[in-house]
Amino acid sequence: MSRSNLLVIMSDEHQARAMGCAGHPFVQTPNLDALAARGTRFTNAYTPSPICVPARASFATGLYPHQTRLWDNAMPYTGAIRGWGHALQDKGVPVESIGKLHYRSEEDPAGFDVEHIPMMVAGGVGMVWASIRKEDERILGPKRMLGDYIGPGDSKYTDYDAAVVARTKDWIADRAADDQPWCLYVGLVAPHFPLVVPQKYFDMYPADMTPKVKQHPLDGHPRHPWIEKQNAFMDSEAKFADADERLAAMSAYYGLCSWLDHNLGEILGALNEAGLTDKTTVVYTSDHGDNLGARGLWGKSNMYEESAAVPMIMAGPDVPVGICETPVSLLDLSATIAAHFDASIDAADGVTDLNAILHGPEDKNRIVFSEYHAAGAVSGAFMLRKGRWKLIHYVGYPDELFDLETDPEELKNRADDPAYEAVLQNLHYELRKICDPEKVDALAFEDQAALIERMGGRDAALKLGAAGATPPPRVAK
Repeated sequence: MSRSNLLVIMSDEHQARAMGCAGHPFVQTPNLDALAARGTRFTNAYTPSPICVPARASFATGLYPHQTRLWDNAMPYTGAIRGWGHALQDKGVPVESIGKLHYRSEEDPAGFDVEHIPMMVAGGVGMVWASIRKEDERILGPKRMLGDYIGPGDSKYTDYDAAVVARTKDWIADRAADDQPWCLYVGLVAPHFPLVVPQKYFDMYPADMTPKVKQHPLDGHPRHPWIEKQNAFMDSEAKFADADERLAAMSAYYGLCSWLDHNLGEILGALNEAGLTDKTTVVYTSDHGDNLGARGLWGKSNMYEESAAVPMIMAGPDVPVGICETPVSLLDLSATIAAHFDASIDAADGVTDLNAILHGPEDKNRIVFSEYHAAGAVSGAFMLRKGRWKLIHYVGYPDELFDLETDPEELKNRADDPAYEAVLQNLHYELRKICDPEKVDALAFEDQAALIERMGGRDAALKLGAAGATPPPRVAK
């Protein structure tokens, strides 16, 4: 068993490129940059599903959504499928959580000895109304997903993050003299909407600093037909009051990235004050990214890099300093947490301990997979990354194929170019080794239809779950 503690910090909706250490031209993240400077930053890390609840269930178990059959934000993790937390408990390793989990209920055996101020899905059921995905049955989003107000100030989410940080600092201080290695998971919500951030951080990103977004439909760039239908479910872009509010949304998002960085700095500072920095491996990541206006899209829920790629940094004893370009997934982090304490989980095929990747030969052709069957999706979407190539396969709709080496911004879809037919066929072959997209798509719809029936039918389902961001638990300000 490792003699190093393990601290895993997961934010929510943090775009992978929105860090100074990732080369962002103006986002200020000094604490993340310092963490990366003493460890490894994984430059090609991905979520198993670009939406909160399925991504977190997969992270808990090391399994893809088509294996957990937890498809959307109305199907939260219950602990019924064993994960890394259970593996650590079996080993007698102290394992606790503080903050956002987005599981079903605090009473469920989810693999933690204690869950401190956990944030779970609304009412234990989540967004059931968004499980109605068929075009002829769904309704458009009931309200603006990004929040009623956008701009400087405090929100229930910033208050919650502050409480999570305070509890974490106390927790770390209480363990300064512990001899037994422990595992602590910390869940922060920023930079997830609502797009409200303390004035200090909002002011760091004035409107004239925010860049023009790429491939906006108003500039003559038609969206992929699947994306067009999926976006119509919410269409956050169309719900801004005016151009100024849209710019304020960008300022608030970037400000929330710096607010997140501040909170991470507070936690790492507490670790240092307790004399535990040299005895603790730290991993920072996020559950998925955010489109932040690219292609006229906001939030997550698609397979473009802004949404599907995640930040991932690991630092601590025996962690090399530098970058790792081998593609990885949050599922690999799941296996890493277990392996850190000489435990294991029944993860998906190909899932690997990140330490094995770091101390082995670089493999830029390593395959990473993601899938989406949730809010707004008229059919399943599947992503497969292999080397420079990235396939996005939509059931019933045309593929997208991007060469991330020459086109990292995904501006040119090469799926229809005969010159890349062999590449496309190879990626489809690799995709079908993981799953049959059509069968998985049908299974997701079947499970969601059964859920809606259990909840009392369509009319009842439309009333179940938070209309926007999940409410956090009550915390003292």
